Amino acid sequence: MLALRLARRAHPVVQLRRLLVAAATGGTGFLLLCALGHALAHPHAPAGSVLRLAWCVAPAAATVYFAVTVARTDPGTRPRPGLSAIGLGPGRLMAISAVTTALSTVLGSLLALFFFLHLRGDLTGMPFDGAAADALAAGRPLPLPAALTLLALVPAVASATTALVLRPKDTGARPTGPRTRFMAYDTFAIGRRTAPPAGATRYEEEADEEGATASEAGRTPPEPPAPRPAPGGLPWGIAVLAVGLALESYADQSADGSGLTLPGGFADSPAGVLGGWLLTALGLIVTGPGLTHLTGRLLQSVRPGALRLLAGRVLQEEARRIGRPLGVVCAVASGAYAMVTLSSGVRPTVGPLTLLGALVVAGCAVLTLATAVVEARRAHADTTAALVRLGAPRALPRQAALLRAAALLAVFGPLTWTIAQLAALPLAA
Repeated sequence: MLALRLARRAHPVVQLRRLLVAAATGGTGFLLLCALGHALAHPHAPAGSVLRLAWCVAPAAATVYFAVTVARTDPGTRPRPGLSAIGLGPGRLMAISAVTTALSTVLGSLLALFFFLHLRGDLTGMPFDGAAADALAAGRPLPLPAALTLLALVPAVASATTALVLRPKDTGARPTGPRTRFMAYDTFAIGRRTAPPAGATRYEEEADEEGATASEAGRTPPEPPAPRPAPGGLPWGIAVLAVGLALESYADQSADGSGLTLPGGFADSPAGVLGGWLLTALGLIVTGPGLTHLTGRLLQSVRPGALRLLAGRVLQEEARRIGRPLGVVCAVASGAYAMVTLSSGVRPTVGPLTLLGALVVAGCAVLTLATAVVEARRAHADTTAALVRLGAPRALPRQAALLRAAALLAVFGPLTWTIAQLAALPLAA
């Protein structure tokens, strides 16, 4: 009941995110039910039904990832001081987040079941003059336990993953050593005046003076700590990328003419090419945080000013938050680019289910990245306010945001295009 009250009283933006999670779950659930309908209509061709079910893994994974991101950024279930006194500790809030995720995904699954039954003609008669009768096995009895089992997969996995990600972590006692300073070239203890480093900007010198004054007055300066260490997945991501591309080339050269049917009508595609493509996408996802951190470091190179220093430090600080969703978007974009490039020559038939699956995957990837970016902006709202109080131009945060976006586009854009070109070569052959 508490989860229902929190869900009902949430901000409209939060409610919109939950509705988008329900919509993504509904699309994925409908694809799963269509795979079941194909199995009922073609009982003597189980391989095709299994392949259709396997194609639902990508939309299901994208939906679960989006649902977990929405649950992690939900302000209503964020730990705050004083909540433990009324029984809302970290463990209880984690359980509420998992229940809220289950409610959103179950709603989407029920909508998928209702729409599927409507298209089959089980509710109000056959719509669209029976155009979808063969694909949905209209006229055949629907095994309700199998349908409910398929529809329960996404809610169960999303709720369990949410509970695992948001589980309380025992971090131990907080360190009592000197704090590091934001936008500074070296670290120093609070309460001790030190000369600003050579080449420091006016904003850094004023920040140092305000920090020392606040320390003398017994207050804590508003600057956040220095960015976290670099994520360690960049070498592994590059290795997975290389293995995926090599596997695609090897599988294409050793193909014997039989293979799988990719979405969009690309028949007889070697299974090794698909495996290499999946490894390539995984490599992009693993590489995302490390590349984002490296981009922030490059922005601060060669005597940076206040603008480049602010943009680079924020990228380093938020590398883990926005890096992985950015890698997912790059993986989806590279796959879409490769499919469009191949479609321009052979003009394959793209069915409505293929379009629905592509829309679910691409939509979840973009929405996940947008949610992470908004959350990162809120996390640095105090830093922005502190810079404005120190005398920085009010346009500085917007300019830094544009600079971060341009730097990420300059790094990830060519990488995505190159990976898409290399991934499309085996399929084009």
